[in-house]
Amino acid sequence: MDRIQLSHGGGGRLMHCLINDFFVPAFEMSSLNDAAVVAWQASGRIALTTDSYVVSPYFFPGGDIGLLAVCGTVNDLAMVGAKPLYMTAGFILEEGLPFEELERVLASMQRVSEDIGVRIVAGDTKVVEKGKGDGIYINTTGVGIIPGGISLSPQQIQPGDKVIISGSIGNHGIAVMAERSGISFDPPLVSDVCPLNGLVDHMLGTTKDIRVMRDPTRGGVATTLNEFAIGSGYCMTVYEETVKVRSAVQGACDLLGLDPLYVANEGVLIAVVAPAVAEDLVAEMRKTTAGADAFIAGEVTNSPPHTVLYKTLMGGNRIIDMLSGEQLPRIC
Repeated sequence: MDRIQLSHGGGGRLMHCLINDFFVPAFEMSSLNDAAVVAWQASGRIALTTDSYVVSPYFFPGGDIGLLAVCGTVNDLAMVGAKPLYMTAGFILEEGLPFEELERVLASMQRVSEDIGVRIVAGDTKVVEKGKGDGIYINTTGVGIIPGGISLSPQQIQPGDKVIISGSIGNHGIAVMAERSGISFDPPLVSDVCPLNGLVDHMLGTTKDIRVMRDPTRGGVATTLNEFAIGSGYCMTVYEETVKVRSAVQGACDLLGLDPLYVANEGVLIAVVAPAVAEDLVAEMRKTTAGADAFIAGEVTNSPPHTVLYKTLMGGNRIIDMLSGEQLPRIC
């Protein structure tokens, strides 16, 4: 037997074999009780996040759904200044999924979680009939601790602040779209999916004058900047000449009528910081792997309020609004 059967989700012997043969060794689980019991720290505030991953295809250039699930969860915790500690992972598997593909996903999750020091301590597995899923879906919950003295939110933003982006944009969404559509690039375009907690630690170790951070996943940079503008009441002004977009990403967007500002990222963060620290912070970010291409993308102005302005290379101003839906579905 080399594929998932409906009986693997039935609660009987085959389900126990699935869990013990695949999940227990992958995540080094010492207990299969109904809840995980873990050591906790007395100081700091708790950060919690939950997310679901339905990316199609679940293997794509630069990553897979397992890597995406761990990194996405860790990054959401890091964006509020938390140090990620624990995760849970729930799996919905489709009947007929090859065990080999499940093993690849679990190995990917194991590698990245060990690299960043996050323990996957609990989980759940369900199996649905063939045709009722899409191979594998993953739901996660993440827990972390926010050290004292850190408070990040759009309400902290002030006029004159600088907008920093940690790298080129649109890589993940276009890499997934290309794999889904059978489009190839030379040189190959890969997803930017990676954990950002190390970069965030380095940033907060450099300065505490960071107002807010966010990873621009679904909806891309444009949506995140709009969230900042709405939350602060100010205008986020971004300059086209400074925004980094790889030529393959821009070419694919031009061909398909997409705007890279709205394309999803999984290894990029946006930070709004005090103007006095912006240049030094970017220099420090560039010393890290995740922030090697960091740049100042724009600034915060008083007006027009609740707005994102994009200053084009032609010298005009373009209002960047939120899309009513999304350009590329199923990219995370």
